[in-house]
Amino acid sequence: MLKYYLNGIIKDIENLIQLTKDDIEEIKKANHEKIFNSSRLKDELVASFENKKIIIDDTLIKLVNENRGKELEEILDEEDKSLLEMMRIKLFDLKEINKEYAQMVIYVSEFYNSLLDEMFPRELEGYTKLGPKKELLFSASI
Repeated sequence: MLKYYLNGIIKDIENLIQLTKDDIEEIKKANHEKIFNSSRLKDELVASFENKKIIIDDTLIKLVNENRGKELEEILDEEDKSLLEMMRIKLFDLKEINKEYAQMVIYVSEFYNSLLDEMFPRELEGYTKLGPKKELLFSASI
């Protein structure tokens, strides 16, 4: 049972990595519609991952409780250990690709914010931007 869920969680992580890589390419093409659509798929994969992780955690706790006095490394067979290591590596890969994705999202957000500021300058109060300058709104309505 443990192997089944470990294989499933690894597949979920691989799918999240691929979707994130695809999103990065779509950001480069400014194809935001596909990014919004993949967000739903990512949410489903994250939920699936979380459910499988709970089952894996419960299974590991049960194994440890059934084999009191033994370390987890002694209880698991080589394939289980290998799958856990693969899961750890895939999670690290996902973390790295998510960092790249986050940077691109920030760049795009900053670009759009600066573009909006150029088109519709905002009043500042300290470091807080309050909204469009009143004279700009007045001239836009004329």
